Amino acid sequence: MIQAIHLSKHYDGKPAVVDLNLEILPGHIFCLLGANGAGKTTTINLFLNFVQPTEGKALINGLDVREKPLESKQFLAYIPENLQLYPNLTGLENLDYFSGLAGRQYDKKELAALLTTTGLQQDAFGLRVKQYSKGMRQKVGIAIALAKGAKALLLDEPTSGLDPKAANEFAGILRRLSEEGVAILMATHDLFRAKETGTHIGIMRDGVLVENLDPGEIGHADLEQLYLTHMN
Repeated sequence: MIQAIHLSKHYDGKPAVVDLNLEILPGHIFCLLGANGAGKTTTINLFLNFVQPTEGKALINGLDVREKPLESKQFLAYIPENLQLYPNLTGLENLDYFSGLAGRQYDKKELAALLTTTGLQQDAFGLRVKQYSKGMRQKVGIAIALAKGAKALLLDEPTSGLDPKAANEFAGILRRLSEEGVAILMATHDLFRAKETGTHIGIMRDGVLVENLDPGEIGHADLEQLYLTHMN
C-alpha cells in the first residue's frame, strides 16, 4: 500500500533521503525513528507529493504519486504534528467539511459515529475546535481519515506534545485501524510508542534507513541503545 523504490531527495546537492526502499503492507504500522534532520519528514512529504524526488518512486496503492497525484490521494490521509482545523467550527462541522472535500457526504448521525469511533467525548462534538486539546484535534484528524476511507495513513510526530494518556489512546486507535487493513507510516521520536505500536521499526540517519527491525525481536533497552548508537 505504501512503497518506496530507490527513493532519493537532494536539496542543493545535499542528501535528505538516500536510496530508500520500503514496503508497508495493509495492516502494518511502520514507525520511523530518527533525530531531527534525519529525513523522516522529507520521506513523508515525498509520499504526499509535496516535494519531487531526485531519483526513484513513491507509490501509494501501486500508483506513482508524482504521475498520479489525484488518484493516489484518494487512498491517502495525512496527520501532521499540528493538525490544521478551522478553529471557529465545531469538531462535527470540521469533519463534515473535510469529508465533503474528499467527496464523501454523511448525515449528522454518521458523522457523530465516526467521532465516537476515535474516542472523542460526545460532549465535545459541538464545541469549537479552538477549545480542543491537541489530542482531541488528532482524533478529529483520524475521523477525517475514516470518513475518507483512507487505506494509507501518513503521520508526522502525531504524539508530540500529548500526555501519556492521550498518546496511549492515540496508539490504540492506530492499532484498530491496522486491524482493519490500513497501512500506516508514522515518523516519531517516541521509542516507547514505536515499540508498543509498530509492526515494524525503522531507524533513519542522514537520509539513510540504517535499520529495519521487528519490534517483537528487540527489547526496549536494546532498541534505545541501538538508536543511540546510530545517533552518535
